Amino acid sequence: MTVGQQRVWDTHWGELGRKLEELPAGEVDLAGWFGREASVVLEIGSGMGDATAQLAARAPDVNHLAAEVYPAGLGQLMLWVEKYELENVRLLHGDALDFLRDHLPPDSLAGVRVFFPDPWPKKRHHKRRLITPRFVALLASRLAPGGRLHLATDWQDYAERMLAICTAEPLLRNEYDGWAPRPDWRPITKFESRAHAEGRICHDLMFTKAA
Repeated sequence: MTVGQQRVWDTHWGELGRKLEELPAGEVDLAGWFGREASVVLEIGSGMGDATAQLAARAPDVNHLAAEVYPAGLGQLMLWVEKYELENVRLLHGDALDFLRDHLPPDSLAGVRVFFPDPWPKKRHHKRRLITPRFVALLASRLAPGGRLHLATDWQDYAERMLAICTAEPLLRNEYDGWAPRPDWRPITKFESRAHAEGRICHDLMFTKAA
């Protein structure tokens, strides 16, 4: 981490963050963690946190939970939280799959966002991709009725696989006929900017859980 990221970690982690391995067994008290009752949106793989912070600033009535495995990314997000004086962001350091499975009850999330997950472009590495039928089924079970799963990727074959997996999940329905139009409110991440520079098309997918 940079000096600034380490400083904000030392200053704010105790208030804002939790390490997965340090969570007590059972369901996490989201309202207690955020200090209020509000809808919760989970972002899996928040990267360096700039998009997360922008979305949280635009929706102060929503609790934003960012899950990331890289401490530097969480440190950078806390710098954004400090800069924008955000009170509706909390951070999880650890594997989102384990958190969803072991610490979140069914029907507890208003939304899940997975923006530009690692594409593992080589075919022999596709088994490492995050979006699988099993994982999407777990996500769907944790969404509240009417909750949204929003995915975005710039790799065509991964996008097509995501579409097939989400379409096959019985708890979810596509909000659009195929790809979703890119929403104006989704910030452009560095991955999306790189994709545009390299000539790749970005695809958004939005599925909602049946009421």
